[in-house]
Amino acid sequence: MTALLYLLGVVLFVGAILVSIGLHELGHMIPAKRFGGKVTQYFIGFGPTVWSRQVGETEYGLKAIPLGGYVKIVGMLPPGAAELGEVTYDADGQQVTRVRKSNTGLFTQLISDARAAEWELVQPGDEDRLFYKLPPWKKIVVMAGGPSVNILIAFALFWGIYATYGNVVDIEAEAGPPVIDTVSECVIPFTEEGRACTDSDPLAPAYEAGLRPGDVVTSFNGTPVTGWDQLRELIRGNADGDAVIGYERDGQLLTGETSTTVQARPTGDSTETLTEVGFLGVTPTVRYVTETGGPVYTARQMAGMTKDTVVALGQLPVKVWGVAKAIVGVEERAIDSPVSIVGGGRIAGTVSSTDQLDVAEKAVSLAGLVAGFNLFIGLFNFLPLLTLDGGHIASATWEWVRRGWARLFRRPDPGYVDAAKLLPVAYVVASALLVMGVVLIVGDLVVPVQFDA
Repeated sequence: MTALLYLLGVVLFVGAILVSIGLHELGHMIPAKRFGGKVTQYFIGFGPTVWSRQVGETEYGLKAIPLGGYVKIVGMLPPGAAELGEVTYDADGQQVTRVRKSNTGLFTQLISDARAAEWELVQPGDEDRLFYKLPPWKKIVVMAGGPSVNILIAFALFWGIYATYGNVVDIEAEAGPPVIDTVSECVIPFTEEGRACTDSDPLAPAYEAGLRPGDVVTSFNGTPVTGWDQLRELIRGNADGDAVIGYERDGQLLTGETSTTVQARPTGDSTETLTEVGFLGVTPTVRYVTETGGPVYTARQMAGMTKDTVVALGQLPVKVWGVAKAIVGVEERAIDSPVSIVGGGRIAGTVSSTDQLDVAEKAVSLAGLVAGFNLFIGLFNFLPLLTLDGGHIASATWEWVRRGWARLFRRPDPGYVDAAKLLPVAYVVASALLVMGVVLIVGDLVVPVQFDA
């Protein structure tokens, strides 16, 4: 049953991401068609075609590798200065070969080949339907449509979660004498938390004293314990002194003796400042403090998520390099390292198959995971890199600005922005993104993030 639940979680997650990709591409295709553009292909996935169907002038289909999707809009690149201004046709409607300069430079040839491939799709009657001829604001709407859909999906999912289940804003220890939830078997430095115990690690004082999950701590060195905050302060103030711990187990009052050890740990909300304090090695049972809200509340929460995501995008190359080092065994994989769709599937499988969550908690966790991926995909695609939607948005915005500037000062129209000139940079960026994607997928397969539901 556990294996089936794990598989169900993976299938649900991958299916949700594929639906998100499909909606993303609809966000490009629908406005493109509404503005008179010609869309010849709408595909989910890359690689060999698994299934396709021609509907009107557009071919719809699925490809074998479910790692993205695309729509083909005719006329993304304008003709170069060395080419004829428009495509011409003979009496039979066949396209006439255009005259081009001989390109000997590598980058020049790349640009020329890209233009040629683009214009091979142009048919008689398409002259006024080419994407590059659209007004700049229409280009921006078309290219922003895809990532905007992802952000709207994230908003809808988070809104549903916050309006029903609620948003966890704090974690508090249960009231009354602390009930132990976990007992550390060994003492691990705070900066190395998450790793397994080794033979060189000393036993944790609580484990040595005989404390186990479910025990209720009643006293510490003769002082009656009424709550977790009090017990924590008693432990931290004990440094490496002797500790006599009174506790209750199955209705029996017991006593354990040990010596608390000194460890550098955070004493406030910040984890950057560590202070040497007494350490026992227990955590209490907790309750989750939640609050509910509507669209305004969701927007505020997502504003904070957006800020965190933007910061994470700036650190992405460094984080991926850390995953690469984990793959070759130089260091362990960080718990906060980025994951691919493979890693997301593993997390979804773990959540779906765990017995520590009920059905509602699993549903909320999976919905939150899909929402988080959509938010990241949306913001990532807004980056002003030509291989991404944001690169085309930046190009159209610059065209809008300089044409408006020319009209304002009654200067000649500067014409269309030639995004093709940035293709060499785009190829480099695309290669870098491909490498990072492969590293994350390999990392998720061989050194996955250790996620505990």
